[in-house]
Order: sequence, then C-alpha cells, then structure tokens
Amino acid sequence: MSVLAVDGGNSKTDVLLVADDGTVLACARGGGSCHQSVGMATTMSVIGELVARVAADAGLDPAAGPVAEHGAFYLAGADLPDETAALRDRIGAAGWARRVVVDNDTFALLRAGTDASDAVAVVVGAGVNAVGVAAGGAVTRFPALGRLSGDWGGGADLGAETLWLAVRAEDGRGAPTALRDAVAGYFGVTTVAEVVAGIHLGDIPADRLLGLTPVLLRVAGEGDRAAVAVVRRMAEEVVLLATAALGRLGLLQREADVVLGGGVLAARDPLLLGAVEAGLADRAPSASVRVVDTAPVLGAALLGLDAAGAPPGAGELLRSGLRAASPRHTTTGAS
Repeated sequence: MSVLAVDGGNSKTDVLLVADDGTVLACARGGGSCHQSVGMATTMSVIGELVARVAADAGLDPAAGPVAEHGAFYLAGADLPDETAALRDRIGAAGWARRVVVDNDTFALLRAGTDASDAVAVVVGAGVNAVGVAAGGAVTRFPALGRLSGDWGGGADLGAETLWLAVRAEDGRGAPTALRDAVAGYFGVTTVAEVVAGIHLGDIPADRLLGLTPVLLRVAGEGDRAAVAVVRRMAEEVVLLATAALGRLGLLQREADVVLGGGVLAARDPLLLGAVEAGLADRAPSASVRVVDTAPVLGAALLGLDAAGAPPGAGELLRSGLRAASPRHTTTGAS
C-alpha cells in the first residue's frame, strides 16, 4: 500500500508519494490549486501534473491505474460541504488513488503540528482559518470566506490596512506613522499616492500588497503606534479563532494543543506571537501553543498514513525523510 498526499494552497501545491511504512518515495511542488481562485479545471490540471511527476519519479505509470491505495487531498477552498463534495467527485473520478479523502488544508496543518486528539489549528496566510478536533470524534470548522463569513486578517487584510494607514498619514486624514515611508520604500517610489495610482491603473500588481505584511511587522517592532495596533488586532483575531474552536469542542479549560501556522504566524514575529500567547494563556490556560513551519503536506501524508493503518514508527520515518528531502521541512514544538 502507499499514500498519495496533496496539500493544495493559494500560492503552491505540494504532492508526496509515501510508502505505507512512511518512506518518502517522491515529492513535487507546483503552483496554486485553490479552485476558488483558479477554477476547477486548473485545480485538477495542477494536481494531475504533480501526481504524474511523483508517479514517474517513483517508477510508476499513472496511465496504468491508481498510483496509490490511499489519497489524502487537503485543499484550500474546500470550505463549504458542497465545495468539498465537488472536489471529492472530481478527484475520485481522476483515479489517482483507490480511496480518497478530501478536506480543507487547515486539517493538514493541524496534523502536521500535533499528534494530540484534542487540538485546534489556526492558519494565517493570505487569509485566516481555523479547525479543531476532540478525542470523542467531534470536529469544528469555520466557513473561511473572508469578510463575508466574519473573518479579518491574513496577508491580504494586513496589506490593505497597512496601505490605508500610510495613505491617510500622507494626505492628512490620519495620524503620522512610519508606515508612510516604509510603504513607499517597499514599492520603490517617493509617495504613497504613487502606489495608489499604480495599483489603480494596473501598473503595480494588486497582489504585491501581500508583501506589506513583513513591512508592517518590522515597523511595529520599532514601536510605531499605528503599526502596533494592527498587529495586536491580528493577534486578537488569532486568539478569538482558537478560543472559539476550543469552546465549541469543550476544551477551553482542558489540556489541548493550539497549532499555529501559515506564513504570517510561522515567521514567529515576537510582538505578534507574544500577544497571541498572552491572550491564549489568559483565556485557555491549559492550552499548549505549537508553532509549525513545516510544509503542511506532511500533515496530509500523516493523515493518509493514519487512514491506512500504518505501522508504529511510520510517522517518524516520514518526518525524517521529509527533512532530508529539503531543509525547509522542519517543525518546531510538534511531536
């Protein structure tokens, strides 16, 4: 038996082919595969090309039949039941694995960060999301549809807020902030007004706003009041997501792991992470915080091995094989 593990995100997609003892047989990375952004056809094409690549690297012919017994597909955009069902139907019909599980990619982050039965995960990347599980089998999740479903935070919102503060500081409607010069410097222009015009006219790609998150964190770390306020708001959103998930599962006063991941949290910014840890210590005093910067495809593969009934030690063999494959595959604070 083998496991085909897929972590499909907005910006990248990772695929692993793993033997049932945890040996990494092949791995590949490609572009984003969130159907909400690129469409279902492109999602299937991106995943299909990567599956074909790992199959070839492992000496298999994907045209000859399933490349794995178990398929563990954890994808951004698998938010609502109808979306997950549509993805499951398409992936099942593709025939990449004999049995497939399809769910949101935040579950892969959760599994990558902990072996605990009582745990929640909060991801802060381009957007935010949270999921949780309890030992009795209960599962909780959020729609994760941005402001439409009550969300705030992630690189998209942080970048937009950073630009908003910089614009208002420059034109006099807002308080002075070092974000004004920092934003102009990031885009290589003299004024923030040039940034606004560039984005409006299409000369500056709007997705470059995502790159303002490190700028915001740096300026906040220097003590700028406006920047600090935004970072503290982001920390509060993380705490609210985590404690809401813990509360739904009856875990607020019990020992549980809180797994934090995604590019924004994995950077371990002292101000942001410190505020999150302080908030959780106050509202969920028995929780243990675990920051994960490993590729979430590790969690997808672990979930696949769990479903396959892998032997003891398979998870550790998988982790060591993934670390050997690339120096970026590291996990801190996770068993």
